Amino acid sequence: MSPLLPPVDPSVTAQLVAALTPRLRKRLDAGVAKLAGRPVARDGDIVRLAVDDDTDLELHAPGGVVTTVEAIRCGCLLAPDCLHRAAAASAAPVAEMPDPVAETPDPVAGEPSLTKAPRTAPPTSAPATTRPATAASAADDAPAGDDDPAPESATPAQRTAATALHDAAAAVLEAGADGAGAVLQAELLRAAHTARLAGLPRAAGRAVAAVTALRAARDADPAHRLGDLTTALRDVLLLAHRLPEATGPELAGLRGRVRQPYTPDGSLRLYGLFAEPVLTSTGYAGTVTWTADAAGRLYTVPDVAPGGAERAAGSADRAVRIGDTSLTHRELSRAGLAVSGATVSPTGRLGAGAGVRAVRAPGVSWHAEPLDRLWTVPVAEQIARALAGDLDVPKAKDTDSGGDAGTAGEAGQAGEAGDGTNQPTAQDGRDGRDLLFLDVTLIGTVREAAGECLLADCDGLTVRLAAAHDAPALPDRENLRLLALLAHGRGPGTRLRVVARLTPAPLPRAVLLAASRPTDPDAHVDLGLDRLRRADLPAEPTAGTSGDAGDARPAPTVQPATAPGEAPVHLLRRRVHQAASGGRRVLAFPGSKESEAARLRRYGLGTAGELLTALHASAAERARDPFGRLLPADTGRFATAWLGAAVYTEEVDRALCAAAWGASSPGLGSR
Repeated sequence: MSPLLPPVDPSVTAQLVAALTPRLRKRLDAGVAKLAGRPVARDGDIVRLAVDDDTDLELHAPGGVVTTVEAIRCGCLLAPDCLHRAAAASAAPVAEMPDPVAETPDPVAGEPSLTKAPRTAPPTSAPATTRPATAASAADDAPAGDDDPAPESATPAQRTAATALHDAAAAVLEAGADGAGAVLQAELLRAAHTARLAGLPRAAGRAVAAVTALRAARDADPAHRLGDLTTALRDVLLLAHRLPEATGPELAGLRGRVRQPYTPDGSLRLYGLFAEPVLTSTGYAGTVTWTADAAGRLYTVPDVAPGGAERAAGSADRAVRIGDTSLTHRELSRAGLAVSGATVSPTGRLGAGAGVRAVRAPGVSWHAEPLDRLWTVPVAEQIARALAGDLDVPKAKDTDSGGDAGTAGEAGQAGEAGDGTNQPTAQDGRDGRDLLFLDVTLIGTVREAAGECLLADCDGLTVRLAAAHDAPALPDRENLRLLALLAHGRGPGTRLRVVARLTPAPLPRAVLLAASRPTDPDAHVDLGLDRLRRADLPAEPTAGTSGDAGDARPAPTVQPATAPGEAPVHLLRRRVHQAASGGRRVLAFPGSKESEAARLRRYGLGTAGELLTALHASAAERARDPFGRLLPADTGRFATAWLGAAVYTEEVDRALCAAAWGASSPGLGSR
């Protein structure tokens, strides 16, 4: 995937690949690789790609996106039936779906998940507000009666689209990331386009996210994470599995919302909490500033647009687009805002309409009201809130999992679920459900595969605090190294107040977003935007004491012992990830599958053992025709077995995470 090319609409790529002859389809992956290193020049809305010394290919992208097949023109003799047009479309980034605001990627927490914890605003006694009455909401909120019509069910077009999504995703899973070339990606994009036209924005968005993850994997993108690809494929298969039989509110939640409503919210007095950079795998970047009102409800002010890490770092000094205020995001995170005529989305995102007025107001420190109440919520309650799944799909019918990422002031944060009520409680679908407000004491560091993490004591729990971003243009990693000095030599046992985002794992783990300044507890540092300096740390102890001025030793590295009775869920998770990466054939090889299933059963994970056995059996099973020739594999059966294993590992990981934090375990909802 070439970031120099403009994004291409999924339907354009699907049409161009479908028009190729079988012979050209076999050469498509080689054509994509050839174009990857060719020079690119931009002239206004036209991007020119030099196919060779004598041939240029033009992509006309008004508004920055290629939206029609005719917008890609090639100068070779075989055009328009040449391979170059389809190869260029396959090499370009996938454009965001223009309609499905309900299911675009969450720019801060990564891709949304059907089994991911919905975000919860801190529990407060906020006054009620009402949302505007729409046809959909009026129908949802109407009282049930004996004469009510039967619950709405999926239309034939939606059932057909769900089947197409399932078949395309199953074919990708059959081949794995290593074998899912441009042709299979185009089939999944075609299915996504069909789903969008059928009114399934949530499934369409997840299919596009799966293609983006596939391209990152095949291009060896350093930002690629196998877990992202696994999650996207699981969501597509799960949505396609549930949609045909869903009815009523469940169907509304699975379909998603096409447009995000902004409702009037009167006058607001907001207090800056912190700001964090946004950096997505789909080419969007920016800053989101978090604020809170007097009742502790969270609101976000985003500025997200196409760009990379440089834009994420630079947008913090851009003025927020609300009213006439000249506050930058960095300033707003420490100041306040008085807003009149405010409009707010169900996820707490502030609108920037013409009638909104805003002026600067004084801010408060984290230790003063109303922000201090965010840290008074017990840790176990915060974890339970973050892990509460959205398996109760009626709560997700007001989902807004993202915004129009290309529109500054309207894009940014995304929640997973809303309860469909008019009462803005802790379950109203606002952003921030996975935010943790912790008081910690730094005690050391621990080495992980992705780098070092801070170890901190939080109410008797040893918590791992990792960097939120690894991009060199962002200061997260360097700030983490400086904070590690506080655990040894520069004030051991330093207590900090931090904002973190939960990372579900068998051990207590979160990513650091902001922290109080070590030398000034009333000030804070946005760890993804501000760069800590050694002057911000406590002075080194004088010579002759432990950790003298010449002691430059790093923080002590701790190697926590693994509990001997730890559940080996990784045995099943590893096979799920292997299938997403290498395809069905990887699991069909002979190996230690019987011993792995037996080990799972010995630890009381009988269901995991059965799922692992079924996964291997479906991967190895191949039927033959009367002449002894191998028949095509049953991709549907393998996809079903893989989906069951993927959903199970997600739920077990969530339960283990809750147990590690000492929180109540989320229930396993029916699917």
